[in-house]
Amino acid sequence: MYFIVVKFQTKPDWTDRWLDLVADFTEATRAEPGNLWFEWSRSVDDPSEFVLVEGFADDGAGPHVQSEHFKRAIEAMPQALARTPLIISRQVDGDSWDRMGEVTVPGS
Repeated sequence: MYFIVVKFQTKPDWTDRWLDLVADFTEATRAEPGNLWFEWSRSVDDPSEFVLVEGFADDGAGPHVQSEHFKRAIEAMPQALARTPLIISRQVDGDSWDRMGEVTVPGS
């Protein structure tokens, strides 16, 4: 699977509107064949930083970046960003999240 994490630093006047700006992109990506998850989080240290965690089946990441909704999103995003997004993208073994070995919650 492809595991991707992207950090987006928004301009102050776009911070509260960021999730609205990427809403159609998010919905369309989640509906793609091969998408395992596409989840947004917001930094607790910097409210203008959003983190996107993505998972794609091995053949899903290529079609994702070729999709029309991806192209529209990368055209729309720069107006709201304070800097170029930072990314980690790796192909890893597995097809889902694994349980953390260091912390065990009884009954889960």
